[in-house]
Amino acid sequence: MTDALHALGWDDRLAASLAAACPQGGAPGRVARVDRGGWLTLETATGDVRARLHPRFRRPSDPLEVPTVGDWVVVPPRGVGEPIVETVLPRRTALVRNAGGDERDVRQVLAANVDTVLVALPLDGDRNPRRTDRFCNLAWSGGARPALLLTKADTVPVEEVRAAVAEASQHGAPVHTVSARDGAGLAALEPYLGPGQTVVLLGVSGAGKSTLANRLLGQDVLDTAAVRRDGKGRHKTTHRALLRLPTGGVLIDTPGLRSVAAWDDGAEDAFGDVERVAATCHFSDCTHEREPGCAVQEAVATGALDPGRVDSYRTLRREQEALAARRAVAERRSRRGGRGARRPPGSGVRGR
Repeated sequence: MTDALHALGWDDRLAASLAAACPQGGAPGRVARVDRGGWLTLETATGDVRARLHPRFRRPSDPLEVPTVGDWVVVPPRGVGEPIVETVLPRRTALVRNAGGDERDVRQVLAANVDTVLVALPLDGDRNPRRTDRFCNLAWSGGARPALLLTKADTVPVEEVRAAVAEASQHGAPVHTVSARDGAGLAALEPYLGPGQTVVLLGVSGAGKSTLANRLLGQDVLDTAAVRRDGKGRHKTTHRALLRLPTGGVLIDTPGLRSVAAWDDGAEDAFGDVERVAATCHFSDCTHEREPGCAVQEAVATGALDPGRVDSYRTLRREQEALAARRAVAERRSRRGGRGARRPPGSGVRGR
């Protein structure tokens, strides 16, 4: 039983959390799928279990409290009624994005307890470098490590593959060239896929995630679809799912993402090269645009830094500053609301 849990990512830290959270007992399970109606599919030491979410998760004060794919939860011992999930064990890592766009703050957990984020970048399609930076930032800010997979290597000439590898290497993450069709390059992924390891596949639609996942799983578990005539991918995967790998680890497959704005700041890891240069600017609050003594602009002029990468860095910094400002306003409003709630009824209404 212990070996089965370890293959799913169970460790001593989780065991200690379980003992502290549920001294009365309970069985751990890992969320493999979340369905409508408050139903979860759990992977446990004894097989799959269908369980319901406790009513307290219907209107949580914090959306991050709701179990998501990859979470470890606790179900009552067998024979104690219908399995109901009320306890979520502390997450080790969490990929959290802002799903509300540029104007709203809507936190969404894409996956929990992930070790490696495999970012699929199609060699025959869209590989926007700025979006790749965002994927890396999403991984680093969530506590995971990113690895870039240049997929569909069998569809383009060798010269294009080499150019793509050189481009992808600028993002500060390992780069692997793979082909799900003939299996080329997949051996290099084995260190990410061993027992107890959890990987999540992220990327835009049409990047070949489901085809690659099927190859790693050793069977056609996920539906696949050809890219549309306009070159855009089809959304074939419609939900996130945790799947056991024959190599002993687990894989989380996700639908294609259009928006990959991270919730927390991971710029130090995603743009370590830019940050190191920025630390030597003359002004500590330099925006790296027109200020005198800007080391970043000097590095761009000499070719030491890629201008497109610097633009992406500035964009990320602006988004993070805007997000921090919105959070500060919301916190001030919350504090004012809290003070107002303690006033006598009607005391805040001014007479004419």
